[in-house]
Amino acid sequence: KVGEQVKLPTGYKISWAGEYESQKRANKLLMIILPVTILVIYIILYSMFHSFKWASLMLVNMAMAPLGGLLALLLTHTHMSVSSGVGFLALFGVCVQTGVIMLEYINQLRARGNTVIDAAVEGAVLRLRPIMMTTLVATLGLLPAAQWQVIGSESQRPFAIGIVGGLLLAMMMNIFLLPTVYVWVAGE
Repeated sequence: KVGEQVKLPTGYKISWAGEYESQKRANKLLMIILPVTILVIYIILYSMFHSFKWASLMLVNMAMAPLGGLLALLLTHTHMSVSSGVGFLALFGVCVQTGVIMLEYINQLRARGNTVIDAAVEGAVLRLRPIMMTTLVATLGLLPAAQWQVIGSESQRPFAIGIVGGLLLAMMMNIFLLPTVYVWVAGE
């Protein structure tokens, strides 16, 4: 209606902008940053393990982490936003860190002569505490921000909810799923 009813002087135009336009720009940028981040993580993992197999295993482990964040967003009736997307990027880093702790130790046990299954079980048991400490410190630190419902928390809350939910599921996956998949991938 404004375009039809408002007559502007020559050389003037109306342009609509605001939160929605800003979010669209941020989403576009996030869609570029996300694959670049995953590629950089993969390259670093490959250079660390010198193996496509172990780097890919870490990537699969990392890819499961957002499921917990998405589930947490769904359960709290929080919309996916740029803030929660950035939270998922941070979540990738923590998931890779805890996965590397486990995988590196299992590989060390195998180098000492343990069988694949023994190394996976012992690695899961002995790396449970460091993984839980890493996860719980981050989770407990973000829990207040995930629960805030005050004015101004609209950007911090989705960020924190995505990370907290993702970390809790990622911890379970690192403890149970990663050693299981390791045995399947390593196979003797």
